[in-house]
Amino acid sequence: VKPSGCSGYMYVMDLVDAAPAGEVEMKVSDALTIFIDEDSLPILQGTELDYVKQGLNATLQFRNPNATSECGCGESFSVTK
Repeated sequence: VKPSGCSGYMYVMDLVDAAPAGEVEMKVSDALTIFIDEDSLPILQGTELDYVKQGLNATLQFRNPNATSECGCGESFSVTK
């Protein structure tokens, strides 16, 4: 998560070859491990990540119980701290 967009935060995902220093490792499956920076943990606590396929389109969908609102385009969200 990084500060950005019109609502406050946006999700950022990058492919990495090695574990970034100081990030929390979460093994999702044998084929997938994710790393989360410690500052983002409170914002992401309880978030579900789903791979959704509709026809020819596929996307990752975040269901974050901490998000209090989203911008109109869906690119960013806000939380109450």
